Amino acid sequence: MEFDSSLITTLKDHRGEFHPVVPFNPNTDKLLLFDFTENNKELTADQIANTEKFSHYINAQLKEHVCKYGIGGYNEHRTLYARSKHFDAAEEPRRLHLGTDIWGDAGTKVICPINGIVHSFAFNNNDSDYGATIILTHNIAGMSFYTLYGHLSLNSIKNLQEGKRISAGDVFTEFGMRFENGNWPAHLHFQIIIDIQDWKGDYPGVCKFSEKKRWLENSPDPDLILNMNRFLK
Repeated sequence: MEFDSSLITTLKDHRGEFHPVVPFNPNTDKLLLFDFTENNKELTADQIANTEKFSHYINAQLKEHVCKYGIGGYNEHRTLYARSKHFDAAEEPRRLHLGTDIWGDAGTKVICPINGIVHSFAFNNNDSDYGATIILTHNIAGMSFYTLYGHLSLNSIKNLQEGKRISAGDVFTEFGMRFENGNWPAHLHFQIIIDIQDWKGDYPGVCKFSEKKRWLENSPDPDLILNMNRFLK
């Protein structure tokens, strides 16, 4: 892969133009930063492995801190992925997270941040995988890139077609429930992809730590578009 850092500069230049990806009013709503690394001593391996217990932890934290969403995860070395063989490999497991997760209620609306076209979609129905997934392609200032939305509802892809145009501000999908989102607590995985190569309906959201440089270069910080970290409490 060859990487073009000029896209990052372009996204920064247009940062104020992107529509929020989830409904959020900074005047009334709050965000909670989640840490799913080994530094989080409150979250046990047993909780992580059990989706009901994991969901209870997420919801209890949001309630305790009176936050609408939990957020975080980009470039995070997550021990939680030991919950599934999906992220394991013969020599080195995949644990480095390439997107941002927004944790909230199932059915939460997801909004297109910039005019786009449906590149591809799929139901990645493996335990701890994306579940229902949509990838959009965008063009800004003559530069093309992609955004990936994982852990969605199956209704989101039911009548979808590749090539469909979606405008900035359009609600086009929603957070899925565990039976359709890869068996996770309800959340959105949002990721920017520069070079998608031959992937369709799927793209790695987690990589080996030893390969982090090249994967992070191809998936820059999602907050370039989300623009939400500034609201963290």
